[in-house]
Amino acid sequence: MSLTTCTIHVAQRQERVVYVSSDLAKALKLVKSRSLTLKLGSKSISLGLKLLKKSGNHLYLTQSVYSQLRLPRAGTTLVTSSNGKDLRLGPMIGILTSVTRGSTAPFGSRTEFIRQFMRVGSDRAFYFGFSPGDVNWSEGTVTATIPRREGGWVRKVVPLPDVVYNRLPSRKAEKLASNNAFKQRFVRQGIPLFNWSFFDKWDVYNLLTGTEAFRHVPESHINPSPSQIKEMLNRHKFIYFKPTGGSLGIGIFRLTYNPQRGYYARFRRAGRNVLLRFSKFESLMALLKRQSGGLNGYVAQQGIRLIELDSCPIDFRFHMTKNGSNQWVCAAIGAKKAGKGSVTTHVRTGGMLMTPEQVLRQVFGGRADAVLSNAKEVAIKLAQDIERNYRHTLGELGFDIGIDKNERIWMFEANSKPGRSIFKHPALKEQGRASLQYIYDYCLYLSRFRARRDS
Repeated sequence: MSLTTCTIHVAQRQERVVYVSSDLAKALKLVKSRSLTLKLGSKSISLGLKLLKKSGNHLYLTQSVYSQLRLPRAGTTLVTSSNGKDLRLGPMIGILTSVTRGSTAPFGSRTEFIRQFMRVGSDRAFYFGFSPGDVNWSEGTVTATIPRREGGWVRKVVPLPDVVYNRLPSRKAEKLASNNAFKQRFVRQGIPLFNWSFFDKWDVYNLLTGTEAFRHVPESHINPSPSQIKEMLNRHKFIYFKPTGGSLGIGIFRLTYNPQRGYYARFRRAGRNVLLRFSKFESLMALLKRQSGGLNGYVAQQGIRLIELDSCPIDFRFHMTKNGSNQWVCAAIGAKKAGKGSVTTHVRTGGMLMTPEQVLRQVFGGRADAVLSNAKEVAIKLAQDIERNYRHTLGELGFDIGIDKNERIWMFEANSKPGRSIFKHPALKEQGRASLQYIYDYCLYLSRFRARRDS
């Protein structure tokens, strides 16, 4: 396979011919032929070929061919040839999400993130956003939302993409049978789609059961019985009670047992941190059933005594991505310090965002670099083991990781569509940009605009 970049021009001519500069023909090792196949996403057309004695990598399409191919724009992009008789332009990178038509923010609160992603490699790829309702399967096209160079957005009909980055924002919508069947159609057509759906907490536990990385997962029980909760509290002294499909720390209880003082429940209610004490276990259970509607749909998870600053627990968000070589990397790490009286380390509940170096130097001194290096190795192993047992393609993961005072690494949560709040920290903005570059490189790998090696 030959791969390079080229500049696409629109020629004011009518014949069904593609004009290729001699430098581009040489770079792509095109065979001397009267015709070739021109491809863009799912679209493929046969054309006459004419070589131009012109320096530089240039491609001239007539207006009719440009329209038939449904090219999103002229200008530069990558181009590849697999056998010297074809030209493939792209890649076409489709971002699957919800779209509000006619809006200056067509992707809602995700618009700025999607715009930032589309800037990466924008001169070497075609980007567009789309929703399930934008796809016309019989025509093999998408009514795409595409960024304008001068700002704003435009809707154009384009071919099906080479790769789909799934950023559907709703757990409820993703569980619909219609959306599952919709995503399966891409796979059946050989179009890679990554980040298939949100994880439930128990999904991750099952994916890691029996793996080497499982030792980094705290003891957990789904739909726990009162006797299991009581037994866990006797052994661990505190546990977390979490909804299986929750996110952002919503609905989490921290339960504590003190043999002298009884049972405590810490949780958030009406925007405030609440701490209640119960002398009897039965009273604690009554609260949980009243607040959560029962014990089903919840996970009881062993509490871990994490490292602390100012008597406040610290955990870490590891933002993991695949790279262009199909390998997992730690794209970014943010440290989160819990707010006073908060059950989680989320910033919206009073938590504070810091860099891991700031935290670990204060806690471990000269051991800080070694502890962080070990945590990175564990995070990569966790990602590899989850991917090995997951039946869909993954390109991104977010881990909530804790470190105890004995330097042991623990993984509490894994998110298949991680948020990007850690990148608001000034010291992590560059890592935020790097994470987008990794995702772009992974799109090149999946769409075969980069040499693929099975790993």
